[in-house]
Amino acid sequence: MSVNTGRVVLGGLLAGLVLNIGEFIFNDFVVGSQMKTWLAAHNFAEPSGSFVAIAVGLTFVMGIVLVLTYALIRPRLGPGVKTAIIAGLISWFVCYVYVGIINGVLFGLTVNMIGIAIVWGLVEYTLAAIAGAWAYRET
Repeated sequence: MSVNTGRVVLGGLLAGLVLNIGEFIFNDFVVGSQMKTWLAAHNFAEPSGSFVAIAVGLTFVMGIVLVLTYALIRPRLGPGVKTAIIAGLISWFVCYVYVGIINGVLFGLTVNMIGIAIVWGLVEYTLAAIAGAWAYRET
């Protein structure tokens, strides 16, 4: 079986939408005030509009990669929620656990902020993977 590229993109955009909504809620409401305090304490400027645009665009690309991962592991693990969650866990580990811890330590984020982000990302990527997999169909 081959990967249905159109459905990967469609499911990926849906997954990317879920991820972007999650990131908006996380960054504006969950850790927004903590992040503003941290940025000011370290003399970093708040993210500009161009940064936000790039982040939103890359998050949609991440959604596509997430659904592509699902499509690639689906023949071995079977279609469904379990396989979607596994694809979500793979992406979550790369995006949140690995990169989050390295960048958190590099930039001096508190363990609390890193922990909150990792847990939030686990939920976010699981829901995005399920949504994207729902839209994916083999040919």
